[in-house]
Amino acid sequence: MVFKVSGILQLPRRKLIVSSQEINLNIVDGSKEENTIFVLMVKESSGSAGGRGGGSGMRKIDRIVAFKMTGSNDEQIYETQDSQEIEEFDIPYSAVAMDIVLESGVPSVVQGVIDPDMVNRYLEIIRKAT
Repeated sequence: MVFKVSGILQLPRRKLIVSSQEINLNIVDGSKEENTIFVLMVKESSGSAGGRGGGSGMRKIDRIVAFKMTGSNDEQIYETQDSQEIEEFDIPYSAVAMDIVLESGVPSVVQGVIDPDMVNRYLEIIRKAT
């Protein structure tokens, strides 16, 4: 299934975002600015809030979706629910509250990191998998 990045970012599901730069989906047409965005969906678990009591425990990822943004255009470049593929990806435990701008121009807060090196490692995993 092909997704749009804005729809994935607005899902009411817990997720971790890893991007190569700040996320601004309200970009004027004609811009050639590029950004790669990985969305790591956190597996829902019963028990403590978010499955992590007091910040301890593990985050279990059950789906990864990636997008390449060029200006206001987004292209889904990867998606997996395969647990063996997901295990190849490092989980960004340093993720913090990250401000983004949605297509409508409305600001939103997600949990994630801006880490071009991690994005490059993720892209290498994709290249090896395909």
